[in-house]
Amino acid sequence: MLLPLVGLLIGIVAGLFLNVNVGFELSRYSAVAILAALDSVLGAVRAELDGVYDNRIFISGFLVNAIVAVLLVFIGDRLSLDLYLVALINFGFRIFNNVALIRRHFI
Repeated sequence: MLLPLVGLLIGIVAGLFLNVNVGFELSRYSAVAILAALDSVLGAVRAELDGVYDNRIFISGFLVNAIVAVLLVFIGDRLSLDLYLVALINFGFRIFNNVALIRRHFI
């Protein structure tokens, strides 16, 4: 479980100290990528609390989630459809679900 938390901390510190501006045309991609990363980290925390955490599953899930989400946004851009909303809704639902399960674990 240490790998996801260290990665999250490194990402937060890098985001605070680096001045990175994302253009409007890439804002959908970055929003989906951030939610995919947050979903993966919270899923890893939940898996650790359940006693089933595995680094290989975390890393492969992180990469596959990011790739599928970016492909969905890319295909949506090519078809002039807002397919990124599908990824945002799905990741948002999973994030709230993971947070609820983590909260229940501590209560």
